[in-house]
Amino acid sequence: MAHEINSLNNASPPVILTVPGLGNSGPGHWQTEWEARLPGCRRVDLGLWEDPHRNTWVNKLNLAIQRAEGPVVLAAHSLGCLAVAWWAEYERPGGPVEGGKVVGALLVAPPDVEERPLDRRLTRFAPVPESALPFPTVLVASRNDPYLTMAQARSLARRWGARLADAGEAGHINAASGLGDWAFGRLLLNTLLPQPLPVVQDTPRAPAVQREDFDQALLWQRA
Repeated sequence: MAHEINSLNNASPPVILTVPGLGNSGPGHWQTEWEARLPGCRRVDLGLWEDPHRNTWVNKLNLAIQRAEGPVVLAAHSLGCLAVAWWAEYERPGGPVEGGKVVGALLVAPPDVEERPLDRRLTRFAPVPESALPFPTVLVASRNDPYLTMAQARSLARRWGARLADAGEAGHINAASGLGDWAFGRLLLNTLLPQPLPVVQDTPRAPAVQREDFDQALLWQRA
């Protein structure tokens, strides 16, 4: 069953760690925009961006989490989502109720690494971890993502005990999607923060996000 969200009572605001996927995230990517705009937001340097190695990525993610000055919210994209899942599988961290360091995760556009992966390098992160994540998690999927179908996303959300958010037709939810600061993603991020950050729609190419659209797009997934 998914965890309840917005029940965090940490004294200090969380550090937001972005976790990119294959090839890193360049200019115009929402992760890059968030790092420039959001307080306490910085990137995890996983290295080996073009030649990813699962255990190396997991170890570097673990080091970044342990070095963070306070509680952590992870904002992962694509293959970075699998790095987060494998980190949880290997480290077996406690959730926020048990005092775990990670208090939430936003997992955006995870790719298929098992059935029909578009890039053979993705298979290095197979199989998909089966354990539910011990912290509140939102999995965001696009209806026309070439790397993962919406049906696969629903299944993955159930396996990981995550809340599923429908991002509409946003491709792989990357720089090519033209989302800029990605207001919808910021609203989703706010559900994982004890104190929401202001969201300003300032990217002409990005579709306007209305509150009713947000409410309809966020769905509960239960095991």
